[in-house]
Amino acid sequence: MNASTNPEPLAVTLPGRPCSAAAALHVVGEKWALLAVREIFFGNHRFEAIARNTGAPRDRIAARLRALEQAGVVERRLYNERPPRYEYHLTASGRDLAPVIRALLDWGDRWVNEEPPVVMVHEPGDEQEAESLHAHPHDLDAVWICRTCGEEVATTALTVDVRAPGWDRAGPVPAE
Repeated sequence: MNASTNPEPLAVTLPGRPCSAAAALHVVGEKWALLAVREIFFGNHRFEAIARNTGAPRDRIAARLRALEQAGVVERRLYNERPPRYEYHLTASGRDLAPVIRALLDWGDRWVNEEPPVVMVHEPGDEQEAESLHAHPHDLDAVWICRTCGEEVATTALTVDVRAPGWDRAGPVPAE
């Protein structure tokens, strides 16, 4: 990503393979962190609702929210001055986690739950969508679309191109 879309990447150095997935999990990979992001994404901005709906101990969710704020995933906004009370909102970085939450919901629906306890609904809003046959709200059936060619992408059509110096798909490349 360039500087205009990602102003200041976090500097994360971890052992093992250089990998953006590992770096992302370092920031948001703990269960309570992702569940806090889910709740804020669902529109629950106050600490009480986030703690209640995640089921996390209050001290644990408070620590995760502080860490997410420090990482730039959420921001606190004052909603009451006396006493000071804050709401949590997703930043651009946090909003970009929506597909991750969606993927976890899809996986849980397929492999864990018999019936989906939460369904994402697409509510067409712009004029072009309103004129389509699907102008009414409907359950979201999301797919990956390649921005370059416009085709739907199946995971079986993906390969890995390792670009980290000194590494290939199998792991570290021995020094010559």
